[in-house]
Amino acid sequence: MAKSLSNLLFKGLAGLPATRTSRIVVPGLNYQHGMRYSTTVPNEPDTHDDFKPTNKLESSGLSLRDVVEQDVRQNPVMIYMKGVPDVPQCGFSALAVRVLKLYNVPLSARNILEDAELKSAVKSFSNWPTFPQIFIKGEFIGGSDIILNLHQSGELKEKLDDIAAKKTE
Repeated sequence: MAKSLSNLLFKGLAGLPATRTSRIVVPGLNYQHGMRYSTTVPNEPDTHDDFKPTNKLESSGLSLRDVVEQDVRQNPVMIYMKGVPDVPQCGFSALAVRVLKLYNVPLSARNILEDAELKSAVKSFSNWPTFPQIFIKGEFIGGSDIILNLHQSGELKEKLDDIAAKKTE
């Protein structure tokens, strides 16, 4: 009897029209791998100042061009990309990261999708219109296509040998 009751219930549910869920787009929210990430913080009066986001760049007195120059100078391998190395948000950025990770070098990155002004500052600094943009030892190299060509020709290994050696020391 329980089996026939469950079959009847299942047939009844199966006969109902399927509903379609619509995706609601909310500014300031990102959905990735089923997880919801907020990029904004509500301005609530009961939120303590210690927990409110701060813009360290604004309080530092540095211009965005200074930040880019500092990034390029202080990081042996710097990539400005869409997303972050662990979660690239563009196929070209993913390709560049995959190639660079083959060399076991420390990889520093900034997500240009988080700040349109940073994106413009990087374009102005390198005089290059597309992303990702890769700098090695302070020198602008190019994008994912150039990194891939350098890898295939063996030139990228030469550029990164001393950086990889320093990482293992």
